[in-house]
Amino acid sequence: MDATVVVTGASRGIGEAVARAVADAGGHAVVCARDADAIERVADDIGAEGGQATAVRADVRDEFDVERLLETAARLNGAVDGIVANAGVYHGIPGETPLHEESYAAFDDHLRTNARGVFATVREAVPHLATDARVVVPTGVVAREGMPGYGSYAVSKAAAEAVARGFAADLDATVGAVDPGKVATPLSGDGGRAPADVAGMVLWALTDAPTAHLDGEVLDWGDYRQATR
Repeated sequence: MDATVVVTGASRGIGEAVARAVADAGGHAVVCARDADAIERVADDIGAEGGQATAVRADVRDEFDVERLLETAARLNGAVDGIVANAGVYHGIPGETPLHEESYAAFDDHLRTNARGVFATVREAVPHLATDARVVVPTGVVAREGMPGYGSYAVSKAAAEAVARGFAADLDATVGAVDPGKVATPLSGDGGRAPADVAGMVLWALTDAPTAHLDGEVLDWGDYRQATR
């Protein structure tokens, strides 16, 4: 995999696992998070294991941070081959934040991080994307099915999927979403698939998933397992 891949929200969970998978496959992972020390540790660990990683402290809520992130990535090899718009937040306990009890602050930050953050990441990537670039947006079933207790987090994931569909319609690059099901991260609660397993699905979407199936669509765990069994 000779590719430069930007992974947002890569200091832990799915983002960190994806960055490691990209590096293990021979790619250069450009990783960001709000916590400078945490994201530097991830990049250092990848480097110590023989992989290529560049850390950039960036907050996806700040388009100027995102612009700098993408410019840094593009300078490495002249273009960005892949984007994983993974950065996300959940204010509260997963499944215990009904919409009618949400604070306005939580609603605003869910949308600003989980949806506008995807918009900023892809928008700032556009001038730097390789001709065959792929953009992958992790999502979940709460974006498409009404499930009690997920409040404005679910709203924000639905908005993120809409952002991905819009870019898929407007850009030559392939833009789609992947739904790995429940994942064992703080954003999902207890149980679920290991982030390392999900990273394999994201790597497949970045490399081998048919573009016609991914572009403007949501691929789920069953699509991944059927294609790779």
